[in-house]
Amino acid sequence: MTANNLLMQCLADVLDVSVVRPNVAETVSLGAAYAAGLAVGYWPDTEALRANWHPAAQWLPDMEHERRERGYRKWRKAVARTTDWLDDDDE
Repeated sequence: MTANNLLMQCLADVLDVSVVRPNVAETVSLGAAYAAGLAVGYWPDTEALRANWHPAAQWLPDMEHERRERGYRKWRKAVARTTDWLDDDDE
């Protein structure tokens, strides 16, 4: 997902936060390797790991507050309409 620039901008806009893509896209695998390295003493502490992190790209929010609030309100309305519509005898 992080390779999709449009998605990253949408996240920044909807969440109203900056979104940063790291240089290493496989962060789950990297995290497992870091945890193993910490466990066996290869890495002295988490500060040493933080020094390895570098950003590849960043997206800043670029959506008007009113538009974001309207979209969130409509999303909540859509979710509310999808709940509690099955009867007890439905499978």
